[in-house]
Amino acid sequence: MSFIGRIARSFADDARNVAGAPRRFAEDAAYTVQGLRDGTVSPKKVAWTIIATLGGILVVGAVLFPLYWIFTQSLSSSGGSIYAAGGFTWLPPKPTLQNYIWVVGDLIVKGYRISVSVPLTGLEVFFETPRIELLDASEHGVTNPSDFKKYMANSMFVAIPTVILAMCVIIPASYALSRRKFILRRKVLFMYVLLTQVGGGLGIAALVALYAIFVQVGIDNNKLALAVYYAGTAVPFNTWLLKTYMDGIPVSYEEAAIVDGAPPWRVAIEVILPLAKAGLGTVFIFTFLTGWTEFLVAQTLLSTDNYTLPVGLYTLIGEYTTPWARFSAFALMFAAPIMLLYLFTQRYIEGGLSFSGMEG
Repeated sequence: MSFIGRIARSFADDARNVAGAPRRFAEDAAYTVQGLRDGTVSPKKVAWTIIATLGGILVVGAVLFPLYWIFTQSLSSSGGSIYAAGGFTWLPPKPTLQNYIWVVGDLIVKGYRISVSVPLTGLEVFFETPRIELLDASEHGVTNPSDFKKYMANSMFVAIPTVILAMCVIIPASYALSRRKFILRRKVLFMYVLLTQVGGGLGIAALVALYAIFVQVGIDNNKLALAVYYAGTAVPFNTWLLKTYMDGIPVSYEEAAIVDGAPPWRVAIEVILPLAKAGLGTVFIFTFLTGWTEFLVAQTLLSTDNYTLPVGLYTLIGEYTTPWARFSAFALMFAAPIMLLYLFTQRYIEGGLSFSGMEG
């Protein structure tokens, strides 16, 4: 099975594990109750487990409470203020999905007319696909929906090339720095550490110069050029992170593959990369976040038509008033892909950070 196939199978296993969690919880609870009845399970141990679980739920609830607050605001029908004048309520008085409909707008699959020429007859047959309306915002009282879909398309056009370009540099550089000995290797490692520590600060300090260079070259409003910049800023830290993870893979695996006659490229692709999938998942999500969430450079370099989601969210903030209900719905829709991506890659992120010496 190919490397991509292994990743797809891992994602499928994760999805099955998530779907089977309620069943496993019910089985564990039934086993505990039966153990308490038979005397094979200590009531004290069960009590401490319940207390620890409740404590964990309280901590998680406190951490997630601001997110829940934003969610309740996104269901508000007034949307004038983010503060509750009459005290906190678990749900707004008249919850509505109108704010989310305003964010999404119309969802319409346009119909297309397709012509097919019949050979030897000179006839031309026309086929027309139907027009499908999944959501008509006007039917829900929304007459001027947001540009969320345009901003999301711009963000995808920036984030995906950022990941592709960065990974094309990060993977071979990490493998070379971890497994190969070459001239000036230590100097290159020190340079990576330097860029990792001060790269962000230099990027902000040099923003004016960066803008001047982009304008001079004529790529100041180019999403692909922005992706190249993001990929460049993501390379130092993520290369060091993946290199540190690869250092923990035993050399004996490579030696065994070489003895079996595998060329160097097969050793890297079929031995090192599958064993480094936790580190790769961590680097992937960090690189994607670089292109998906960056605001300052995108606002400086892009025009209104090419705004990404963070800049589009910022445009909702008015000089005097802000539609907080719509702002909250827009923010949650903006964060949804990140939450879903982390949900399916959290195991690899946790493994990649812990094995790279960054746990804490």
